Amino acid sequence: MGFRENLKSELSFQGILVKELSARTGINKRTLDNYLREHGNIPPADIAVKIADELDVSVEFLVTGKERTDSACTDVCYSADVRILAKKLSLMTENEKKLVSALVDEIERQRIC
Repeated sequence: MGFRENLKSELSFQGILVKELSARTGINKRTLDNYLREHGNIPPADIAVKIADELDVSVEFLVTGKERTDSACTDVCYSADVRILAKKLSLMTENEKKLVSALVDEIERQRIC
């Protein structure tokens, strides 16, 4: 996924409207809409930094869809999909979390066989 898809995903993940991001960053709403269009432009670095700072993600995450866990990240990076699943998991009851954990364990067990 590219900048456009990752920005859309992060806005949805955080429940932020484009007009809210515009107000928070001071970036014109039409400019943000342009970054979100199918054939829209990619923002210059300073604007990408401003957007990333407001969303509390890295520019790298907006560009690649992966967030480094630290500066020495080699194998463990979090994709947008993992972050969305983590958010959903955090909203579940303890019983639901146990069911999900059991399901993941079973999938892993079957993959090993």
